[in-house]
Amino acid sequence: MAELQNSLYGLLPFLAYFVVAIVMLVVFVTIYKAITPHKEMALIKENNSAASMSLTGAVLGFSIPIASAAANSVGLIDFAVWGVVAGILQIITFLVFRTFYPKVSSRIEKGETAIGIHLGGISISVGLLNAACMTY
Repeated sequence: MAELQNSLYGLLPFLAYFVVAIVMLVVFVTIYKAITPHKEMALIKENNSAASMSLTGAVLGFSIPIASAAANSVGLIDFAVWGVVAGILQIITFLVFRTFYPKVSSRIEKGETAIGIHLGGISISVGLLNAACMTY
């Protein structure tokens, strides 16, 4: 019975972190979709693989450091601060990527999967590096 009580004791902190993580994810995706010139969700609904791969990479590139921040933070405020950092880095990643590939949005709109895979891969790579650096 004591084990069950100990397990349930962690339920409220888990729920708090999980809810904050989901809210940060929704806010990130909303902001990310707003800064990209192409309309990811409409393109994905049209079965555009390039749009799906690039957005999925950005979501994973954000979620990986969020997971690291949840595991390493000292509280919800600390967690949220590092979530903001992760979001900013993913947005900067897209903006920098666009300087090297100025036609990225039109290429994604055309369904060119190579650019979608490349952008998604870069986003995940930045997310992994970001997560590793958050282990302070």
